[in-house]
Amino acid sequence: MASALAVDARTSGSFTSAHARRRYALVLGVLVVLSAAFAFALLAWDNPMPIGSPGFWRIAKLRVTNVTVMAVVAVAQAIATVSFQTVTNNRIITPSIMGFESLYRVVQTTTVYLFGVAGLVAIQGVWQFGLQVVIMVGLAMALYGWLLSGRYGNLQIMLLIGIIIGGGLGAISTFMQRLLTPSEFDVLAARLFGNVSNADASYLPLAIPLCVAASALMWLRARRLNLLALGPDVSRSLGLDHKRELYAVLFLVAVLMATSTALVGPMTFLGFLVATLAHQFADTYDHRLIFPVAVLTAFTILAGAYFVMKNVFYAQGMVSILIELVGGTVFLVVILRKGRL
Repeated sequence: MASALAVDARTSGSFTSAHARRRYALVLGVLVVLSAAFAFALLAWDNPMPIGSPGFWRIAKLRVTNVTVMAVVAVAQAIATVSFQTVTNNRIITPSIMGFESLYRVVQTTTVYLFGVAGLVAIQGVWQFGLQVVIMVGLAMALYGWLLSGRYGNLQIMLLIGIIIGGGLGAISTFMQRLLTPSEFDVLAARLFGNVSNADASYLPLAIPLCVAASALMWLRARRLNLLALGPDVSRSLGLDHKRELYAVLFLVAVLMATSTALVGPMTFLGFLVATLAHQFADTYDHRLIFPVAVLTAFTILAGAYFVMKNVFYAQGMVSILIELVGGTVFLVVILRKGRL
């Protein structure tokens, strides 16, 4: 126990100086202000009623759903990606590598292919949202259990097979999309891009508890994540059951990613962009300090992009495309700087 505490203190070593603590507090404060400013702007901008009046709050309530969806997605993507990169000991890959987004595309495409646009509209609801989450988590855990329990099972093989499965699901989706009519494809295409408008308010009573519960459990495991970051051999030598903790973290990551993807659709590079910036901003290995920065960074990016695209360019549906463009560019820059995956 003493050794674990000593290692935990060492992993937070960048916060031993007063300068580092002040820097972290400044970064956190700026992100809090930006998040609050963008959230209020989304509620108040173009609101014709005076701020604080009953009419103002009635109109603001109509916009609360989008802000709530952004908060859920920000928490899910940020915590899942940071945790996944920790257990895989790789700052490049993200949970989307496991095929969550490809599975989402297959479900949506198959529905339109078999039942048409009317079928897609008819099956929308909380049960459909819950079913997608269950399928995604079930597939992920079956993959984890199969690949990590074998004698030669390891994380690298699991990731490679995840890429292959994702590619295969993507090929199936593309094949079915080519057989759709133009009108059906137009409706489907709108759902295959990550978009806050894809979310239905009726999903939130299920999405919010899932996100809060998984995030809280991940927060409680923050110290163990600090040890997992040191590698399997070191964590085992410090008394940590590495395989059990790995299963637990991957299960929580699967729940968070499945909830986010089923709620708004694929956002491939959002998690990578957020995790990369969070590590730069926080400048520490302690997950108790990285998580808040990552969540606030994710919400600032989502809310800021949505506000700018909606009120400046009048194209709020382009938010995911903008995030993917910026995130993909950052991904290439990081790859070129590191020179390896």
